[in-house]
Amino acid sequence: MIKMQVIGNLGKDCVVNTVNGKNVINFTVAHTERYRDSQGNQQEKTTWVDCAYWTDRTGISQYLVKGKQVYVEGQPEARSFQRNDGTPGASLSLRVRDVQLLGGRGEAGAGNGGYQSAGLGQSATSAATDASEDVDDLPF
Repeated sequence: MIKMQVIGNLGKDCVVNTVNGKNVINFTVAHTERYRDSQGNQQEKTTWVDCAYWTDRTGISQYLVKGKQVYVEGQPEARSFQRNDGTPGASLSLRVRDVQLLGGRGEAGAGNGGYQSAGLGQSATSAATDASEDVDDLPF
């Protein structure tokens, strides 16, 4: 098995489709590398990866919006095709097995996966309060 990992920003909002009764979330990730060429000039190269995430957990789709930084992991597929003008082309796609939200440009909560700032999950202080309330109900 070949595994590919990509960290990059979403190029546009994701699209949720149903194919043969199964849900798939389609999105595109752009990974940009900056480097210096042999003359010392700053260069950058962007690689676009088309992603297909086959899952029943489509709730994440509301967070897969343009500009959001994500980590995706899965099995790569390289496809070659012929453009309308007759020239050959190639595309890189990824059958996603795991996706993690990393943040977005200018977000205060960047780096925490986006879940806490999105209101999902329970805060640590409320979890501690709930635990101390349960202590009074112990049978000993």
